[in-house]
Amino acid sequence: MAPRTNDGEPERERPASLPAATAPVTETASGEAPGATPGEAADTADAEDTAGNRAAVETGETPESDADADRVAAVRRVAAAGRRWRSVQLGACAAMLAVGLTAGAIALGAVRDGGATPVAAAAALSPGLLAGADLSTGIASLQAHLRDQPRDFGGWATLGLAYVEQARTQGDPSRYPQAEQALERSVALRPDNDQALAGRAALAAARHEFGAALAHADRALKQNPYNERALCSRIDALVELGRYEEASAAARTADERRPGVPVFTRYAYVHELRGDVTTARRVLDQALAASTTPGDIAYVATQLGQLAWNQGAYDTALTHYARALAADENYLPALEGRARAQAASGRRAEAIQGLENVVARFPLPGPLVELGELYEARGGEGDAAKAEAQYRLVDAWTALARANGVNADLDTALAAADHGDKAAALRAARAEWDRRRTVHTADALAWALHVNGKDDEALPYARQATTTGYGNAALLYHRGVIERATGRPDDARTHLTAALKLNPGFSVLGAREARAALKTLEAAK
Repeated sequence: MAPRTNDGEPERERPASLPAATAPVTETASGEAPGATPGEAADTADAEDTAGNRAAVETGETPESDADADRVAAVRRVAAAGRRWRSVQLGACAAMLAVGLTAGAIALGAVRDGGATPVAAAAALSPGLLAGADLSTGIASLQAHLRDQPRDFGGWATLGLAYVEQARTQGDPSRYPQAEQALERSVALRPDNDQALAGRAALAAARHEFGAALAHADRALKQNPYNERALCSRIDALVELGRYEEASAAARTADERRPGVPVFTRYAYVHELRGDVTTARRVLDQALAASTTPGDIAYVATQLGQLAWNQGAYDTALTHYARALAADENYLPALEGRARAQAASGRRAEAIQGLENVVARFPLPGPLVELGELYEARGGEGDAAKAEAQYRLVDAWTALARANGVNADLDTALAAADHGDKAAALRAARAEWDRRRTVHTADALAWALHVNGKDDEALPYARQATTTGYGNAALLYHRGVIERATGRPDDARTHLTAALKLNPGFSVLGAREARAALKTLEAAK
């Protein structure tokens, strides 16, 4: 779900919104985060749920088709109880925002393009202006404001960040050059302003230029050690460079300085990468409890859904996705996640319909590949052509991304290894490995080497991809397949079994192939 990039996982950036005023991520004497769901209860629930879902996968049972609609409706009924006081609270915030904007306009309205001094029009002109469901409306408001006050360096920085968010959430890389222009304008007006420097870090991360993202974040933090965006981009960059220990330290620092939803979710992901799912879940529970805006609720609930899905707890995942969609019925990561969980639960018709709706709006590589594989698995008349059309769209998106300054080598490697030019997949994977050493790039290189018949060279990378304890069934599956190809049947059985035990529906095609490989290995004993 940088924010977590298209490295084979959903990105983890949240919608732009006002930071929540919350306490740091700390643990009580009992080991539980304040306000969090007890870890033991969550583990038990997930274990029971996982067992039930595995049975459904193996037997082909299909739950009630309207179960997810019921979940969303139930969540909305619960949420309605708190809607009145929230509306009062938000109304008060809106009134204060209006006062702030009015005061800023009165104080600075005389400054125009011909003036000599850059200005920050109003403190209220922050990314919080973009917290509404319609990001495009927020951008239009900023554009109108900047036509009136073009020397507002803070406004230009906010507009740049808004373009980054729009490009990321709507699958439109053409917004990145516009973001770059807006941020350059902000820096030209005030070279040392931390808002623009943090915006440059976010833009670089979105383009998968993680070394540059780290440098920009560090510059921003020299100006303002408490800049939330820079603190988060620093964590993102270190994670995506594979510098996990430094990322963990950066997450602790960010939690001390700016505790809130953006930091909590990154803190959780750092723990998930190290195999500490209990802490990751506990911190995300805390983040959800601290969330008040629909955007934050949708974002954090989706991350909880993804965490549950990774553990094979599909029913729990669907409940979290229902929570997200009750807050924002159009939140694409939740729609995609729900479809993935439906597919893993044997409800493929619903999953296909859901993904068709997602890619019709925003054709990003992840859902395109998932939909193509579901068509392949269904195998009906015309499905092969439909699948191929999805894979061609991935190529089109990759070309568009590169044309707008995005390093798309990892996207190319992941999609092309299974559904495209295998030689191109290997070239892209090698190039990405030279830039950064993460579990995802190690896995992509291992798999690209495997599909090109270079299994002996692939094995060390497959092992490296699984050394941190990160619970990811696809990585375990790839390692098992490569071990089988290199004449290590016992190791292959171990990792293929582990993949299916962890998440038996991790991929409609991959899980099927893992079961077939295990059957062959068992027969050969």
